[in-house]
Amino acid sequence: MEQTRPAEKRIDPIAAWCLIATFLVAVSGLIYELVAATASSYLLGDSVLQFSLVIGVFLASMGLGAWVSRFVADPLLGFIGAQASLAAVGAAIAPLAFTAFGYGHSPASPIYIGLVLVGVLSGMEIPLLTRVLSDLKAGKFALENVLSADYLGALAASIAFPILLVPYLGLVNAGLVFGGLNFIVAALSLWVFRDRLQGPRMRKARRLVAVGGLGLCATVFSGPSMVAQADRNMFQDPIIYREATPYQEIVITSGKGRTRLFLDRSIQFDSRDEAIYHETLVHPTMAMAPRRARVAILGGGDGMAIREVLRWDDVEEVFLIDIDKRLPEIFSDMPELAALNDGAFHDPRVKIMSVDAWRYLAESEDEAYDVAILDLPDPKNLSLARLYSAEFYSLMRNRLSANGVAVVQSGSPLFAREAYWSVAGALETAFAPQGDLGRPVDLVSAHVNVPSFGEWGFHYLRAGAAKREGLTFPEGLTFLDEGEWERAQIFGPLTERVPAEANKLQTLPLARYYQQGWDKWMR
Repeated sequence: MEQTRPAEKRIDPIAAWCLIATFLVAVSGLIYELVAATASSYLLGDSVLQFSLVIGVFLASMGLGAWVSRFVADPLLGFIGAQASLAAVGAAIAPLAFTAFGYGHSPASPIYIGLVLVGVLSGMEIPLLTRVLSDLKAGKFALENVLSADYLGALAASIAFPILLVPYLGLVNAGLVFGGLNFIVAALSLWVFRDRLQGPRMRKARRLVAVGGLGLCATVFSGPSMVAQADRNMFQDPIIYREATPYQEIVITSGKGRTRLFLDRSIQFDSRDEAIYHETLVHPTMAMAPRRARVAILGGGDGMAIREVLRWDDVEEVFLIDIDKRLPEIFSDMPELAALNDGAFHDPRVKIMSVDAWRYLAESEDEAYDVAILDLPDPKNLSLARLYSAEFYSLMRNRLSANGVAVVQSGSPLFAREAYWSVAGALETAFAPQGDLGRPVDLVSAHVNVPSFGEWGFHYLRAGAAKREGLTFPEGLTFLDEGEWERAQIFGPLTERVPAEANKLQTLPLARYYQQGWDKWMR
């Protein structure tokens, strides 16, 4: 007797499209959230605070959207309308934020208003799709799979954003691309459900898709040019190089007889006055050191500090530790930029390690340096502030030779006074003598006026037999001499030491001091 085969279970292609659409809209929704969070950390500072706020606002808005979806009478039209709206709104967040910032306005409004709208529209998607599937008599299928598709989409977005989208597209173009994805989902849904959308419903759906498409097109055609014009207004000079790496946005400008480097839109040097900064950073440190064979530079990926170190003939090895490999590559490969550091990266004594500074100091237990130069970005957020902590300086202390010397660029003792002296406290905590076995260490603080930055300061640590007096500098320096060095160590009423909590990992007050100081003077 022939056995009867059970009927094969076939997935409804329309239900399958709903799950594919769930995956795609989850990807785009999370991309918009990450674009907003990254833009706010670039433009508003304090990445931990901004990412936390963005996540909270986005999730709350999604909850509001889920609640609002109950009032949408036609779930299919509601879903198509949400996708069409997301195409226009999501794509516009980054262009509007960068345009506002370029013209001197706060980018907070376009970022957070756009984020709320995206969150509400994204929150409506899953409830509406579930209702659509329920209407298709695929309720069980929906319950088992919709959330899985949503979570998988979020995972895909979180992996693709730092590895592919930011390095290869940048924030503005990433928003535009995924605005296009939302539009495609809206248009394909219109086609997939064409048999169920008849008469007035079809006309309404077409209007929704058309309006969203027009909004997206307006952003695609005007957004990049708006940002470019705003950048010209902010950067003042023509941009000769721009790249978004997984770690930062790099912008290099050239014009009016100067070249300038910006990281995350904060100026790092101006070729007209960078010698003031780099000579004061490097040469007192080198002059104090009784031995200069091995020098470590943390940060300084533009090669300017290396250029100054190589003025000393007894240097045998220079180790540059910079987490972003692209900056040394750019300042090595582009002839006009390599000329600024005198081709420092092509010197055989220079070795480059593309690794996090904390990790490098913690793991390089067999390494010892005669000089350590910490030329790290300003501690404008908690992630950077940890590199100015007593715990980080303790790692550095363990990498210094017995008579080693270290210097830390420490920001402005005028504009961020408490922050500057908080760094001093962290250094004193880390290098404090430990019983009778402690090495004698003393701290020297100095500041100079760099026109591009304003008043800027450094802290120098001298250990063992390091020189205290009569420092001798190389010939041919642009700015630094014995007189300038003596004047640099004088602090007036607006810059002299004030009580400030030493920066430690448990509290990290430095980021707060830094933000409060600059806000007081600049906003």
